[in-house]
Amino acid sequence: MKFNCFRIAAILLVLLTCFFGVRAQDKTYTTATGQAVFFSETPAENISAVNKKVQAILKPETNEIAVRMKMTEFVFPNKLMQEHFNENYMESSKYPVGSFSGKIDQQIDYSKDGTYDVSAEGSFSVHGVIQNRKLTGTLQIRNGKITIDTQFDVALKDHKIEVPTIVFIKIAQVIQVKANVVLEQKGGNR
Repeated sequence: MKFNCFRIAAILLVLLTCFFGVRAQDKTYTTATGQAVFFSETPAENISAVNKKVQAILKPETNEIAVRMKMTEFVFPNKLMQEHFNENYMESSKYPVGSFSGKIDQQIDYSKDGTYDVSAEGSFSVHGVIQNRKLTGTLQIRNGKITIDTQFDVALKDHKIEVPTIVFIKIAQVIQVKANVVLEQKGGNR
């Protein structure tokens, strides 16, 4: 009987060690305060907006990354622009979220501080249209935080975003997007 109790205790100890060992490696980095800025430049007018509530998650074990933002969180210089953006172009009540989910292509040692040029391939969704995209940028690890910066273009026609002829000269057909997220570790051992 004593032998069986010892055996069961040993097995439990091994299982707990394995569970907590795996859990310690299960690190997830997140943020809900990332920033995305878009810019439309034309000879007639420049338009920019910022969203400071971008959500992002990174799983270093698998290099998976996901980014999500509500379209209504973009803030414009004036309310009329914001209203037109949400109601006329993005149809935010119908397509409330823009997102990217994919995998970072490079192998990175997340335990060491450093700066890396990276690319991530995955699904990019805006205005209800999903495209496979490869985004490039930099990933910086410093003091336990991960900062990702990227810049890319979004062609309105690729996402079926229609611009009325009357304002066609005021809105660029390709929008420049810059995003910055600072991720902190959640879960696992800190």
